[in-house]
Amino acid sequence: MADTSPYLSVVIPAYNEAHRLRRTLPHAVDFLRTQGFPFEILVVDNGSTDATLEVVQELARRYPEIHPLHTPLRGKGRAVKMGMLAARGTYRFLADADWSMPVEEILRFLPPQAPEGDILIGSREAPGAVRYHEPWYRHIIGRVFNWMVQLLALPGIRDSQCGFKCFRGDVAERLFPCQRLTGMSFDVEVLFIARRMGYRIVEIPISWYFDPDSRVRLVQDSLRMAWDLITIRWNAWRGRYDPPCTHLGT
Repeated sequence: MADTSPYLSVVIPAYNEAHRLRRTLPHAVDFLRTQGFPFEILVVDNGSTDATLEVVQELARRYPEIHPLHTPLRGKGRAVKMGMLAARGTYRFLADADWSMPVEEILRFLPPQAPEGDILIGSREAPGAVRYHEPWYRHIIGRVFNWMVQLLALPGIRDSQCGFKCFRGDVAERLFPCQRLTGMSFDVEVLFIARRMGYRIVEIPISWYFDPDSRVRLVQDSLRMAWDLITIRWNAWRGRYDPPCTHLGT
């Protein structure tokens, strides 16, 4: 029997993204259909109060590659974990709902264009990256947080928070059961665990376009994420990331 698993799974966490997904999902499907490999797009609605789930369900009837998932609980990390563990692709690509990185650049994370690595992460800070229209104060706050990330968890990683990351399927299936954080800091935690397991992380410089309708709340989220860095170190000290991890639920 022929293997029908997709080559690429795209996982999109979505909280109150109905208006953006109507535009970005068809564009992503249309582009990926030109590439000649099987793919799936898993959109994980996590506790939206708008019509996000209904919009994704409507688009799924038009585009069979789209698969809606739903959890009533909030948290970007929770949605990503749910999507990554439900995905079936040889490669599993995490993307933001606004596609602030041009969808065409996804090919740079896949063979043959991709460099050698177990996890490839989009970077707005690696040489060759370009940011468009980002307010100066947001950039400064981001740099301060990255300094904290490098100090406490991920030395040498210049941009752990960019919303575009590609995991080999086997790597994702080993990493994400170990994830414990359900909020915005899940990126740091997953990459921290990956390094502990010996996986190689490579930053890919991307073109990135600031969206003024960002869901990030600068002060509140920054304080929460700073506390999460301490939580990650505490979890590591207690051995909570030591493999093999059991699936801890979403």
